[in-house]
Amino acid sequence: MGRRANVHRGLVLSALLSLLCLSEKVGAVWLSLPASGTKCVSEEIHNNVVVLADYVVISDDHSHPTPTISTKVTSPYGNTVHHLENVTHGQFAFTTTEAGNYLACFWLVEHNSVKGDVSINIDWKTGIAAKDWESVARKEKIEGVELELRKLEGAVEAIHENLIYLKSREAEMRSVSETTNARVAWFSIMSLGVCISVSVAQIMYLKRFFQKKKLI
Repeated sequence: MGRRANVHRGLVLSALLSLLCLSEKVGAVWLSLPASGTKCVSEEIHNNVVVLADYVVISDDHSHPTPTISTKVTSPYGNTVHHLENVTHGQFAFTTTEAGNYLACFWLVEHNSVKGDVSINIDWKTGIAAKDWESVARKEKIEGVELELRKLEGAVEAIHENLIYLKSREAEMRSVSETTNARVAWFSIMSLGVCISVSVAQIMYLKRFFQKKKLI
């Protein structure tokens, strides 16, 4: 009986951990930079979400120093949340204050003499994945299953916030769609009214014309 309970507890914990892994947003992105031009990555993030990212330059040309890059991260409304120049690695961390598409752009500094390919590895984390759980464990003096349950609680909160955000976006899109449909309907009615008015005016004009010519 005790063994069956332990197995059941293990299955429940495995299911909870799977839910936690699915709820976390961790993205390792590789970008290949051209000699001139800019490469960007973006992610749609809602308001009040922690974003943490590390990036490092990797070059195939080992006979020269590692090329340097510039990077800029902007919010959906064009505000700069991170900007560095002439670096080989860096990190940005911020809490979103605007909901929408956050854009991170990278480009090579002009004075680089690069012969091989230049790539950037970006470790992008958002939400619960960006939280420092080691600090939380030390501060709250928790470990093991209790720590995993604490992570799960955070994951459930994140999922709930995502659902609220998606619901609000759906309501906004429905409102825009209804407004557009109403405008199209009114435009159609106005167009029909104009066509009828023009037709009536043409008939009356032709009637007066024929009456003057004594054709009718």
